[in-house]
Amino acid sequence: MPRPAKKRRDKTGFSLVADVGATNARFALIGRTGAIEAVRVFACADYPSLQDAIEAYLAADMQASGLPVRLRTAALAVAGPVGGDRVTLTNHPWSFSIRELRRHLGIDRLMVVNDFTAVALATPHLKPADRSAIGGGAPVASAPIGVLGPGSGLGVSGMVPCDGRWIALSGEGGHVTMAPTTARESVVLDRMRQRFDHVSAERLLSGPGLVNLYNTLAEIDGVPAVAYTAAQITDPSIGEADPRCRETVDMFCAMLGAIAGNLALTLGARGGVYVAGGIVPKLGAVFAASRFRERFEDKGRLHPYLESIPTYVITHPLPAFVGLAAHLAEQTN
Repeated sequence: MPRPAKKRRDKTGFSLVADVGATNARFALIGRTGAIEAVRVFACADYPSLQDAIEAYLAADMQASGLPVRLRTAALAVAGPVGGDRVTLTNHPWSFSIRELRRHLGIDRLMVVNDFTAVALATPHLKPADRSAIGGGAPVASAPIGVLGPGSGLGVSGMVPCDGRWIALSGEGGHVTMAPTTARESVVLDRMRQRFDHVSAERLLSGPGLVNLYNTLAEIDGVPAVAYTAAQITDPSIGEADPRCRETVDMFCAMLGAIAGNLALTLGARGGVYVAGGIVPKLGAVFAASRFRERFEDKGRLHPYLESIPTYVITHPLPAFVGLAAHLAEQTN
């Protein structure tokens, strides 16, 4: 009879990874083998600070395993700009000092990157099963890659090859000015400019953006707007009964295609453009059949150029963790 495995006295040498958004903070541990384990999700609204959420995660893991976790490093992906010691989320009140958080965790290294920088870092490591192709085109090896995705906000990033390795871009491309392509979109943006001092892409291409878009279409058509959530607007059963929900989703996908095409042109992203975030992967066949790809390619004389670029929806449930794990491994080696 085989002997039962000895219980470890502690969990040493682990790295903490976190994907911190405006709604949820996802945490996991990465051991020396690189495996991602102990994934848990915490609602940001339940904790006064990121530090409190991390403490709650570590306490929950110890309670579940009966073993204390001894961290060696940590890597965080946050939904906001990262440019100095003080980090503030764009769509949530959490703010923290990298230096102070590292000291509190008692670790030697704490890496903090933008959340879509982490997703971009994942793209070279995704397997075919982790993505779904939308339209044609084939990736060019060692060419730049574009990444974007609507969730609580609109994340935008990219990967650029340099001396045999990849460099992830950190920016705030979700806040570029949204431009119309059709007459109907022009009317929508005209109405939205009366409410917002700047109508960015994120004002339409995000969870709150879906609500903005639906309410604006209802206003234009002179019908009462229902107090739908973003999840309800994208619900196929509701869309069957409410034509404005259907139009909202259709316009959302088309506008996202236009922004994705702009990103491809700006980066020269012949390695492909990847769509992530919490909204598009849930749309499934609706997104695949939408005008996303049509509008991605609809750039006049540059149509053949864009036609050759593949676009993918990332279907991996935790791409930011894949990117953070790769980043940690690169920094350690």
